[in-house]
Amino acid sequence: MTRHYLYSTAIALVVATPALAVEPAQVLETYADIAAAGYEDSLITAKRLQEAVNDLVSEPSAENLTAARAAWLAARVPYQQTEVFRFGNPIVDDWEGKVNAWPLDEGLIDYVDTTYGGPSDENEFAALNVIANPAFTLSGKEIDASTITPELLEETLHEADGVEANVATGYHAIEFLLWGQDLNGHGAGAGARPWTDYAAGETCTNDNCDRRGEYLTAATDLLVSDLEHMAAQWAEGGAARNAVASDADTGIAAILTGMGSLSYGETAGERMRLGVMLNDPEEEHSCFADNTHNDHYYNGIGIQNVYLGKYTRVDGALVTGPSLADLVAEADTALDVEMQSKLGAAVMALGRIKIAAESGFAYDQMLERGNEAGEALIMGGVNGLIDQTRSIERVVTALGVDQISIEGSDSLDDPDAVFQ
Repeated sequence: MTRHYLYSTAIALVVATPALAVEPAQVLETYADIAAAGYEDSLITAKRLQEAVNDLVSEPSAENLTAARAAWLAARVPYQQTEVFRFGNPIVDDWEGKVNAWPLDEGLIDYVDTTYGGPSDENEFAALNVIANPAFTLSGKEIDASTITPELLEETLHEADGVEANVATGYHAIEFLLWGQDLNGHGAGAGARPWTDYAAGETCTNDNCDRRGEYLTAATDLLVSDLEHMAAQWAEGGAARNAVASDADTGIAAILTGMGSLSYGETAGERMRLGVMLNDPEEEHSCFADNTHNDHYYNGIGIQNVYLGKYTRVDGALVTGPSLADLVAEADTALDVEMQSKLGAAVMALGRIKIAAESGFAYDQMLERGNEAGEALIMGGVNGLIDQTRSIERVVTALGVDQISIEGSDSLDDPDAVFQ
């Protein structure tokens, strides 16, 4: 990825200025409160997913698979809103790859279609299928995978051989195990893994049903423990909360870095514009479940949350307090109006994608070459996110933030490089 470096210098005023009605420390407290609530909600919904997975593995049935899928979809809603805490908070950045890494070479985990391909120079383990192989060699060392545990996934399989596509943990590994590959290309339909992939005896399909259940259980247990860890980082006295509160200027910069980077390089670029350029359904963020429209939408909501200082919890409770919007309004009322307008417009554009997908126009159909309506919908979201990023840049200047670094994307900054 490329990076944009934005610099601004606070203008020294000759006359004395009155004390701010809202102090940066108050804004940072609200920011941390929203982070804490978002990760707590992610943990709550992950535990519900854990219960549903346990039911599926212990009593395989079509109904229990459907329930586990529904629990996974529900778990994504609060988590996607927490992605705005990435980029500006090293504690989150160092951890995030364990829970939301994407894209993945799913052949590392389980059986795949014959069209998937095998090992390559880029990834020797692209088709390892650890569920079918209780032993394998990694970097010259024999690995005992006879029992699939969270430790095996986290410490051995995840990013095996230093390859980022070897995603063995997190939401998307679980997604693959619940849905299986989406083999519909640009056609309608998500993955269609049968519930019998978890059945016992002669009812078992595609072999190794017991080990598949072990893997799904281990991955879900690990997700819960990882979210427990991050929720603790933002609780009172937690390391992430303390880091944000320790320096007001650095804390405000963290908010703006997270908003800008998620808006521009990550969502508008890597997750949306790149897929349009490549016309590739594999570029969907949640490509097995066809849930990408919700991923994008709730990223947009998350960005809006931290600016407005408002977050609605999964139980309906509202977390709110002094906000970045308050600070900006004191510095430049017109800019605050502009920023809120741009955030609202981006959410509306992402909402149009969500509504279309939920009405039967799936995201992978939108990505098909020549689908003008689909491209218009996706690019509407891309342009809304880019537009709001330009206002975020103006907020940086208005608040006199010394320097922030906003993540870029070749798809936006150097399109020719995508095809090289």
